[in-house]
Parts: sequence; structure tokens; C-alpha cells
Amino acid sequence: MVALDFPGAVEADRCVGILEGTGVYVKIGMQLYYAAGPDYVRQMKEKGYSIFLDLKVHDIPNTARGAMQSIAGLGIDMVNVHAAGGRKMMEAAREGLEKGTPAGGKRPLLIGVTQLTSTTREMMNDELGIEGSVEECVVRYARLVQQAGLDGVVASPKEVPLIKEACGASFLTVTPGIRPKGTDTGDQHRITTPEEAFKLGSDFIVIGRAITQAANPKQALHDILEGVKQYAN
Repeated sequence: MVALDFPGAVEADRCVGILEGTGVYVKIGMQLYYAAGPDYVRQMKEKGYSIFLDLKVHDIPNTARGAMQSIAGLGIDMVNVHAAGGRKMMEAAREGLEKGTPAGGKRPLLIGVTQLTSTTREMMNDELGIEGSVEECVVRYARLVQQAGLDGVVASPKEVPLIKEACGASFLTVTPGIRPKGTDTGDQHRITTPEEAFKLGSDFIVIGRAITQAANPKQALHDILEGVKQYAN
């Protein structure tokens, strides 16, 4: 998945051209969605792209249900909520997606965010008030996500083996925090290379700045795809 973390449609479109024919998902997050709106999502679907709409919904169950019902009408392929919102919220979100999916259509995949890859144990313990290790929290959230009937989670690649052990091999893992060798780690902490992520069992990897801010984005994408092609399904 290539993260289109841009301030608007014009900037995003400059990147989109390099993705044609690669078969990659595009991830549309808050920055681009808030700037370009649902119409941009529809345009990307018309161009044939699979879309992960990364809005991290986290609200009371009724609001989450309504948000997902609206989102389902965009025809996206995957969307997420924060697992910290609790089981009832996640169940309501799933119900909203099901209700909003057009008749005969396939419900978008729904995944739960466990802990952001920028989260450290110190931050989690001291600022968020969650005891234990990040790994323990991630597995606890993953089990909760599964109990709520969702399809998988967002987590660091380093936690994928623990998640698969707890929730089964078919439980999806979408992993940001991917940095090819030689690239800046930025504000991420629990990171791996693309190859390491797939070796650990990731089903989807999310890469943004290493491609979109590269001197030659097309070559950066090509190099990453070559490096992981042995893991392609």
C-alpha cells in the first residue's frame, strides 16, 4: 500500500501516475481526505485503484455506525477504526458498513488500529495510562478486534507473529512503520524493512515517505517491489 500523504489532490495526482499498473493499494489518510473529500476517493476508484481509507474512526457506537454507513457508499476496499473505542463501537462500525454496502456488493474490509507505530512503552504507560508492554496491549486489542467480528488489525510488523499466534493465520495484519534500508525513520519507532515485514507474516505493508518523498519515486517503488516480489500472493 502506498500512502498518499499529501495536502491536496494536485500533489497526490503527481504521485498517482507512478503507481499505474503496479497493482498496489493506495492509502488515503486524514490529510488528503479532509482536503480533497469523498469525490477524490470516487475518482481513484474510477481509475481502478484499491483503496484503504485510513480515517481511524473513534467515537461513540452510534456515530461510528453512521460514519461507516456513509463510507461504505464510496466503494472503498478497506477502512479502519481505533480498537481503543471498544467492542461495542467496533461492532457498530461493522454493522454500519454492512448496512451501507450496496446490494450485491462486498463489504469493505474493516480493521482495528492497535497501537500506532509512533507509540513507545514509556508513552503508553506514562501518558496513555496503559500498563504493560506495547506487545501485550497489541495482542489484547487484536483479540478484542476479532471478537467484534472485524477482519484484522493495524500493527507494527514486529507484533505480527504474536497476533497470528493469538488470532490465527487468516486474521489480517496491515503494517505501517516500513522503512527500506537507508531511509529516514522519521517519527516511527517500531519499524522494519519491507522484506522483514513479510518474513514476519504481514499481509499488507504500508509505505509512504520512502516512496513519495524519494528523489526518484518511480525507482524507489520499483526497488521495493523487486525486493518483495517473492512474497507476492
